[in-house]
Amino acid sequence: MTLLEVQRILLLVGIAVVAYLLVQAWVNDAEKLREAEADQLQSTPLSSDQASGEDTGAMPEEFSDPSVAPLDQNQASEDADSDVPDTSLIPTGNQVESTGSGDAISRTLIKITTPLYYVWIDPVGGDIVGWKLIAYPISLKEPDTPMTLLDRRVDRTYIAQSGLMGADGHDRPGDRPVYSVSRSDWNLEEGTLRVPLSFEEDGVEVTKTFVFQADRYDVDVEFNVRNGTSQNFEANFFAQLKRDGGPVDGKTGGFIRPPAYVGAAITTDSKHYKRLKFKDIDKSAYQETVNGGWVAILQHYFLSTWIPNQNDSNRYFGSKDRQGNYRFGFIGPTHVITPGTTGTLGAKLYVGPKHQDALNELAPHLALTVDYGFFWWLSVPMFKVLDWIHSLVKNWGLAIILMTILIKTVLFPLSQMSYRSMAKMRKLSPQIKRLQERFGGDRQRMGQEMMSLYQKEKTNPLAGCFPMLLQMPVFFALYWVLIESVELRHAPFLFWIRDLSAMDPLFVLPIMNAGVMFLMQRLNPPMPDPMQQRVMMMMPVMFGAICLFMPAGLVLYWLVNSLYSMAHHYWALKRAGAPT
Repeated sequence: MTLLEVQRILLLVGIAVVAYLLVQAWVNDAEKLREAEADQLQSTPLSSDQASGEDTGAMPEEFSDPSVAPLDQNQASEDADSDVPDTSLIPTGNQVESTGSGDAISRTLIKITTPLYYVWIDPVGGDIVGWKLIAYPISLKEPDTPMTLLDRRVDRTYIAQSGLMGADGHDRPGDRPVYSVSRSDWNLEEGTLRVPLSFEEDGVEVTKTFVFQADRYDVDVEFNVRNGTSQNFEANFFAQLKRDGGPVDGKTGGFIRPPAYVGAAITTDSKHYKRLKFKDIDKSAYQETVNGGWVAILQHYFLSTWIPNQNDSNRYFGSKDRQGNYRFGFIGPTHVITPGTTGTLGAKLYVGPKHQDALNELAPHLALTVDYGFFWWLSVPMFKVLDWIHSLVKNWGLAIILMTILIKTVLFPLSQMSYRSMAKMRKLSPQIKRLQERFGGDRQRMGQEMMSLYQKEKTNPLAGCFPMLLQMPVFFALYWVLIESVELRHAPFLFWIRDLSAMDPLFVLPIMNAGVMFLMQRLNPPMPDPMQQRVMMMMPVMFGAICLFMPAGLVLYWLVNSLYSMAHHYWALKRAGAPT
């Protein structure tokens, strides 16, 4: 086998590997959020009595769909046990017995409207059972239907819970406190809104306050406890996210539109970002004590996360309850409130998009939930540059074009080395062809003659491969930026491209990209083997087919990259005096 054939085979293998990795990456992580049923997303989350299955007579109009049936009473009783973490997780080791009957009490959900989202709170336990993002519609076809993150319905459980457990805590298995509130509908237009929920038992007054801000997705959850008894009040603050194991919209993915990672993540003292997959929790529960930290449930573009006091040592957990729901949360240290005094406990809850600046501000390493994969160390600065360019041009498509040109300019020396080598090989093509005609029947002799030719002309046929391989990390890093950045979700470019995170609806960019790749092949040295020539001719078609289902933003990058490379290659051939 000649060195030129080795070069061709390496190039084919490299291209095949790239194609395989692109498809695999798309299968594993490039989820495009599917369109959910409008009647499920537009309805209000179930109230506590509907969720528990208590008979309240006629169902409200928004729950008249026969597919939304109340749970039976036995299931409601079992589900109540899962609303409070296992008391064995309390750092102090205190154990408590359930003293409540588990009967649900009918209450109206509390609704909060802000410029960014709608929130529903259940007075039973003060849990957040609904959260819709106003600024993020579920699709461009339904711009007025907000994306739903937290939701509690018969076929969907995804809620944020918090409370006080432990020796004197009022949140016990099967017995959650029922809070009182002055009104059930709150509206925030600007500034800050405090929504207090109150509860009193045996001389202890508890006020659970949600603090909303008009321009932020994070909410402060504060417990103010006034101990009016003659004994110490001891309790542990807990917070957890409870979610079923289904996909984001209740549908399974396929090869073309697969789901991205849906599961939990945590930061620990030894590992800044650690995934807690549902399938791992199926095998064994998770427990770990962490100083500060956070725990989150992730999906493509969005997350929910509890962030405790960063000065506390918190016990984190992940488990699966009897109803098949997964619970990820933490239990804080024991707080002792002496008689006649008041104590404050709490944490911060964030439910919204994966905006890196906002996440960096909230907690250390929280921005790592924007999962850029192995090349995150390249992706993070790339996104910062892309975001800066966007701040100037105000169009993400133009920002991708300028970013691509900038990257190619920075990598110009590597590309120049590769194209210079290809130009030398193209100049040698006539001599190589004569050797093939003369020694075509003796492959060993032809290899020796070609090696002598390369040594004489001081040419290495593999020299053009390594500079291209060195550029691959840059490509994959930018790939993750374009796939994972929520800023590109529903971001328009020009004309028919209304969403850079979705495939080109008219396939114009993939077809143009395949055409440019075909023209680039005409500039490369001709293949010595007719079979290899036919295989190489098929590569633009293969890449074009793959690009049909890739996000338009990524295909736009590839197209601009190919155009730049073709112009550079043509210039290098002309400068070297090689035939074009």
